Amino acid sequence: MNARAQHTASYYAASSLPQPDYPALAGEVLADVCVVGGGFSGLNTALELAERGLSVVLLEARKIGWGASGRNGGQLIRGIGHGLDQFTNVIGVDGVRQMKLMGLEAVEIVRQRIERFQIPCDLTWGYCDLANKPRDLEGFAEDAAELRSLGYRYETRLLQPDEMHTVVGSDRYVGGLIDMGSGHLHPLNLALGEAAAAQQLGVQLFEQSAVTRIDYGPEVKVHTAQGSVRAKTLVLGCNAYLNGLNPQLSGKVLPAGSYIIATEPLSEELAHALLPQNMAVCDQRVALDYYRLSADRRLLFGGACHYSGRDPKDIAAYMRPKMLEVFPRLSDVRIDYQWGGMIGIGANRLPQIGRLMDQPNVYYAQAYSGHGVNATHLAGKLLAEAISGQHSGGFDLFAKVPHITFPGGKHLRSPLLALGMLWHRLKELA
Repeated sequence: MNARAQHTASYYAASSLPQPDYPALAGEVLADVCVVGGGFSGLNTALELAERGLSVVLLEARKIGWGASGRNGGQLIRGIGHGLDQFTNVIGVDGVRQMKLMGLEAVEIVRQRIERFQIPCDLTWGYCDLANKPRDLEGFAEDAAELRSLGYRYETRLLQPDEMHTVVGSDRYVGGLIDMGSGHLHPLNLALGEAAAAQQLGVQLFEQSAVTRIDYGPEVKVHTAQGSVRAKTLVLGCNAYLNGLNPQLSGKVLPAGSYIIATEPLSEELAHALLPQNMAVCDQRVALDYYRLSADRRLLFGGACHYSGRDPKDIAAYMRPKMLEVFPRLSDVRIDYQWGGMIGIGANRLPQIGRLMDQPNVYYAQAYSGHGVNATHLAGKLLAEAISGQHSGGFDLFAKVPHITFPGGKHLRSPLLALGMLWHRLKELA
């Protein structure tokens, strides 16, 4: 490997579309909007802005899709937050309902983007929430009722314990909720396809172009090692990798590690025994398990969200026992890939979409808390609407919700949250 930052050695990188090398920024470039971050947030904001006729420059510190966008579990699941009713006192009952509807719209944006640009990313429909305890199943019944009240047009169905083997070949679960309007895909290929689409629409894409400094003002100037961008508007879409680029925003998002292993290709018979309907699935624990089959019948098994700031020394050794708890029959199956990366967590688990109070031409989107594949696409649409001057009630709703800064400073935030999450895990055992 050369000195240029490359994608982590994941199954996705090994099975990706051709990865073009976009140039590094050199010299000064002018644009209506400068977007920082080459993941789903930045790519979709750039796409949406270009479709509205604005000139856009996108800067990526490493490679397109290098962060969570190209490493995640590939689950495309309805919804954009956890417990949206908690925001009723801020945005009202109707505002909460609109957010819930946007959580459904977010998946449709992904569906339409893939169809419009014919992006080959193994999109497969079908998802199931897995109940670890009877109270989880009670919550699923409430979820299903709410989806009906929102006019959800896709099939949803509650599964009782004796039906679980139709979805997952494990005795670990006591029920489930099938959702045929959610599913799974190859996330890195989606990101690469969206980058190609953005370029076709006139977006200037630059890789290996880490931002070193931002000069704020009525016109922003964004500096990299070898160049700069002058723009009327700036969008920060770095999420867990924002670091110290903007301390005001970085204090509101906590990087948390999530890890995945991929088995060797399984026989058709074994793959069918594990996931008979080829659905993506996810359980309900704090340190959740999520898994699915790839297009070439590997089991992709992920989870173990880490708030400690330290990655496991051996991801496969850490994750394999978790996989075998669910599927003991895989004890002799080889692990071909292991990888991890950082997702962005906010204190209230709602995506943070808005603009800086003291710099009204600086917009941001971050902290998707595990719903990034769809919520990033919604964020791109809402940001583009606001920046282009379209009325965006959705953007205004998100911008109204306050987000606290994690206490403890950058060195103590992760340990403090790790202690908090340990408390939640102990509660699960009660």
